[in-house]
Amino acid sequence: MATCENDAEADEDTTNDPGAAPYGNFINYYTFNPPENRLGLIPSTLLRDLGYNDNRQTTLLLDVGCNSGELSVALYKHLVETPDGSKVHLLGLDLDEGLIRRARDSNPLAGSVTFAPLDITGDCAPLREHLALRGSSHFHLTLCLAVTMWVHLNHGDAGLLRLLSRLAELSRHLLLEAQPWKCYRSAARRLRKLGRSDFDHFKGLRVRGDMGAHARKHLERHCHMDMVHSFGSTAWGRKLLLFKRK
Repeated sequence: MATCENDAEADEDTTNDPGAAPYGNFINYYTFNPPENRLGLIPSTLLRDLGYNDNRQTTLLLDVGCNSGELSVALYKHLVETPDGSKVHLLGLDLDEGLIRRARDSNPLAGSVTFAPLDITGDCAPLREHLALRGSSHFHLTLCLAVTMWVHLNHGDAGLLRLLSRLAELSRHLLLEAQPWKCYRSAARRLRKLGRSDFDHFKGLRVRGDMGAHARKHLERHCHMDMVHSFGSTAWGRKLLLFKRK
């Protein structure tokens, strides 16, 4: 099993300058963490298993921190048997406008998968407008994969908890992959090796240790969600946890 010290998210040999991606917006992310690393754990019947098989209503999916979109497109193809004409729509978000342009340019499912530049920690009015235009108050399934650490490092404990609360508010189901604490140490070490300042909040973080457990505790105690399934761990030792709104 790969450790975070060998993960390309924290490996300067594969990212050239990981300090240039302080929000996790690596320009070649899917070359070192290809979509199949997650898709191998997620059943292709997931939408049907969750009860989203009623073609009278569009099923809305959200991929937070989609990077250049490869996983968004691959996940859609993985979950939807007939992508053409399906009443399933996926919206991919990333704060990096350059990555979103790449996602749009290479998107083979433009009618079913769309991409938009948006910082999930900022103003989410565009998301609510997106939902309203489709006659829904929530996304049926939201993915937040390997995003929590970057929000935590850049926005502190309060920022992490706000993110989790916001995702819970927007979602009926939430599929979460939280980076373990060792990845925090690796990310901070890479910045120091590059002669850059540490993440503003790293040394002051009080939420430490088992980050998946911390996320579960917050979602269950404060966000009216229950963890309903764990799909196991990726090759990097990160658990994929599925939550459902009560």
